[in-house]
Amino acid sequence: MIKALNELEVITLFVDDSAAAHAFYTGVFGLEVVYQDDDSAVVRLGSIMLNLLRREQAPELVEPAPVAGAGSGARALFTIRVADVDAVCAELERHGVRLLNGPIDRPWGRRTAAFADPDGNVWEVAQILEGG
Repeated sequence: MIKALNELEVITLFVDDSAAAHAFYTGVFGLEVVYQDDDSAVVRLGSIMLNLLRREQAPELVEPAPVAGAGSGARALFTIRVADVDAVCAELERHGVRLLNGPIDRPWGRRTAAFADPDGNVWEVAQILEGG
């Protein structure tokens, strides 16, 4: 076990449309921009930062691994714990966000719903059910 690997600081999302990603995370999530340049915008999500990096700039960060294209399917799911999934889903829909699925009660004791950002990065909101 490597004990130094215990503090997630930044998640970098590779985006095709910087303006759409910026609008989504500041408008829908209401996140504060902490840094911005021509290639990226960094927003704060609680104690984590999301780096919205233009896909063209991504290869140097992950080479020799390839950068997946926007239409290649979901590669990760980011879950945010909320008190009321249904209320959050209603708010998402008011912001024009289409749900991928849910809200649905899961057998593992959570009520969840999933949605995607403009680049297909999938987010889930999850509520702990009583007895879950």
